[in-house]
Amino acid sequence: MNTTSTAGRPDRTGPRPPAARARWALLALGTAAHLLADGGRWDIAAAAWIFPVLLLRFARTGRAWSGALWLWAANFAAAAFWLAESALGFTPVTLAGTAALAALLTLPYLLDRLLVGRLRPWAALLVFPAAVAGAEFLITLLSPFGTAYGSQATTQFGALPLLQLVSVTGSYGIGFLLAWCATVVNLLWETASWRAARRAVATCAAVLLTVVLAGGARLAFFPPDGPTVRVAAVTADAALIRAQKAAYARATGGRADLVAHPPPGLRPAQRAVRDSLLAATRREAAAGAKIVVWPEQGVRVLPVDEPAALAAAQEEARRSRIYLEIGIGVHTADAPAYGRNETLLIDPRGTVHWTYQKAHPIPGSETFTPGDGRVPVAATPYGRLANVICYDADFPGMMRVPADIMLVPSHDWREYGRTHTRKAALRAIEAGYALVRPDGEGVTAAFDNQGRVLATTDYFTTDRQVTVAYVPVRGTTTVYDRIGDTFAWLCLATVGALLVAGAAAGRRPPAAPVEP
Repeated sequence: MNTTSTAGRPDRTGPRPPAARARWALLALGTAAHLLADGGRWDIAAAAWIFPVLLLRFARTGRAWSGALWLWAANFAAAAFWLAESALGFTPVTLAGTAALAALLTLPYLLDRLLVGRLRPWAALLVFPAAVAGAEFLITLLSPFGTAYGSQATTQFGALPLLQLVSVTGSYGIGFLLAWCATVVNLLWETASWRAARRAVATCAAVLLTVVLAGGARLAFFPPDGPTVRVAAVTADAALIRAQKAAYARATGGRADLVAHPPPGLRPAQRAVRDSLLAATRREAAAGAKIVVWPEQGVRVLPVDEPAALAAAQEEARRSRIYLEIGIGVHTADAPAYGRNETLLIDPRGTVHWTYQKAHPIPGSETFTPGDGRVPVAATPYGRLANVICYDADFPGMMRVPADIMLVPSHDWREYGRTHTRKAALRAIEAGYALVRPDGEGVTAAFDNQGRVLATTDYFTTDRQVTVAYVPVRGTTTVYDRIGDTFAWLCLATVGALLVAGAAAGRRPPAAPVEP
């Protein structure tokens, strides 16, 4: 509503932008909260609900394009902080990826700033949440980063009732909810009127309450039931792994020279690690394990030693009458890969059911030639077993497979192992299978198909590198498994429709003034 001041100039009533100092405080506090909700090891779940409120308020109370530049800086700072806390390192590849991710995650704020004033109130509330969910989806669809960074669902690991939503919408539904709450809080903030915002607040609160109650009911009334199988994830003795690292450190040439001129002691160190894994396998099979899993590249071999390593694993599977999943890293002299990163499933007869190549080498870190991305599945007396390797589980699209137990041999490091294992748990809820993730130097864990932790072991806090879990042998079919990324595509379609509506509103001539 416009009134006329005593000087004869129009005076616009209603919400006013905050003072400049307060506005910059919003940016600073929002950025600080974002650092604690970036999918890293220092995440605080509540911070993921707070930072979008503050950053969205900053975006709405200033110029669109200059504000977008500052928001890009905030998103870049959060992504860079994630690199630092995860010990991923600053390289040209990681910094370029950080800049690109920050730009994509800034778009929802810019779209909201440009469109909200042109749309009807109900449509304006959808711009930011639909754009956030769409941006998260595009990261997994188009970038080499998957859900490693940019997915807000990973910040809510401890909230299992809330996380059951991903069995319907995928992880993108959590990002949508967080962003929707931010727009509703901003509406209340801007209008400073409960009457003006009560319908939006009530709707958002009702949906959020329904999601949490439905998720709690799923956990309480529909837990996994039926038979279980004893699964053991084993790692070689830590002292032998350190000795193997020391043998590699003595290599003086490049990776191609490692095959032609292996450093002294390398092959004995590799065999010692292999024998330690075989001994642990034999011990766990004797204790009742029916499935034993080794970590990613649990055994590293030169090409000449690969047949012997495989034959020893086959013999152990036959002798112990188990399904044995082994991870092997094979060094080669072929550039640029200089090696293969693969897993093999061996049945109790010693038959190899599959040889799977890692489909997603870590950008800027691994040079392995990627596999074809087809996830193998084998029918067994203990349900349908499937397998990917480590970083592959950060790509939800390839993880929707008809399986009962997903094996994810992995090899992380101290600063990232726990976080990365928690992210993999989302795939279990999405696809409806149990998930076992042995981590060579990180946190090994087993989850049921609703994300409950069945067993866990931290490599760096225990001397016994074995994790044993009784894992359900029957999975379930989820809505997300049936409809895939329909929710994410609908969010992108909504953003497109709102852009068209906003552009049309911008071209529409102003209405004629009403005569008194």
